[in-house]
Amino acid sequence: MTATDKPENPSSNPDGTPRGEDPARSAHEDSLGVRYKDTNSPKPRKGTGQKVRKPHTGPILPPGLIIVDKPTGMTSMTVVAIVRRKAGLKAGHAGTLDPLATGVLVVGIGAATKSLERFMKTRKAYRTEIDLSAFTATDDREGDLEPVEVASPPTAAEITTALDERFTGVFLQLPPNFSAKKIDGRRAYATARRGETPRLEPRPVEVHELALIGYDWPIATVDVICEKGFYVRSLARDLGRALGTGGHCASIRRTGVGPFTIDEAIDPDELEDPLPVKAVLPLAEALGRLEP
Repeated sequence: MTATDKPENPSSNPDGTPRGEDPARSAHEDSLGVRYKDTNSPKPRKGTGQKVRKPHTGPILPPGLIIVDKPTGMTSMTVVAIVRRKAGLKAGHAGTLDPLATGVLVVGIGAATKSLERFMKTRKAYRTEIDLSAFTATDDREGDLEPVEVASPPTAAEITTALDERFTGVFLQLPPNFSAKKIDGRRAYATARRGETPRLEPRPVEVHELALIGYDWPIATVDVICEKGFYVRSLARDLGRALGTGGHCASIRRTGVGPFTIDEAIDPDELEDPLPVKAVLPLAEALGRLEP
């Protein structure tokens, strides 16, 4: 076929709208005054599943952190997506929380995402309510209850002794079956969801302090200060086994990540949109709060 044989490919329809655009839809959008419509922005390729992002109209934000109070039922990556949308910058977190857990989630934006590993290595603080009346497959309330008959509930002193003697210091801990640990390239929870038991190995963890701050059978409320890699759900399971009772987390709340506490954390839905500069803890200041 010669150049003169090529069929014409006009860029517009007879009515003047761009080829491939529905004239009725275009008129409807114009009548509504569709926001963020930018005729100069690149269009997604057909069939790629790409989405056109709305242009960010907020202030230019410095690289830094947003200390979020993650609500229950929300995944850590959902929190990151909310911050990313409101900041108009790439974002990541410095250590995940289970969907049912709440509390401090450190989210970095912009160039601060490159420094998140430094915050991930810091000590963590938790408060958990441990239900000693039952086990669950997930070691929290997401799984079905497997009640345990307990003839004589343990005393507060017995629980404190078990916490001090068995779960403080450096010791081996078996991660929960429903965890993100990888075995042969597959997440443990993926294997567990198929009804199989993942081949997990105990790993060393370090706990600096455990304090029983409340006890009303079957709920024992425990404060935890630990290093990265410790599973609070495993503590609940193993404490129950040590006491001859059940054991699962009725609730988990992370109250601190390194120097960042729950007092300075904000619910992700309460973050302004677009995110103002005052909402960002500058990276240099955040790094300065880390222990030398």
